[in-house]
Amino acid sequence: MQKAKKQRILFVALIFIISIIALLLIIVNFRNNIVFFYSPTELLQPEIGKKTSKEIFRVGGLVKKGSVSKINSIESDFIISDNKNEIKVYYKGILPNLFREGQGVVAKGRMVDDIFIAAELLVKHDENYMPPEVKDAIK
Repeated sequence: MQKAKKQRILFVALIFIISIIALLLIIVNFRNNIVFFYSPTELLQPEIGKKTSKEIFRVGGLVKKGSVSKINSIESDFIISDNKNEIKVYYKGILPNLFREGQGVVAKGRMVDDIFIAAELLVKHDENYMPPEVKDAIK
């Protein structure tokens, strides 16, 4: 009787410990993948500037109209604005199809001097998107 009770308690404790470890792994993994970003105005604050000076982070805002320039077929630079402040971004890679001036963008990379060197671009689609079938039906 005692042996069976001890085995059950041990089994429940083992399941509990395994569940806690799995939960911790999930939380750590999500923390690394959550998409937070700073605006250009936030980056100008001294405490955030120091915090992000040596790490990879994300900056987001609108691509300023007239600021996109292609250096060559895979290199380009542009300015991200939050309508208060701006930050110059350099990106080496093929620009996403939805990338254009006036569009929202989140760039992942690091600051080098006063230029943000982006390794990845995430582009928001237009909030006014309407499937072609619906557009045709409205016309």
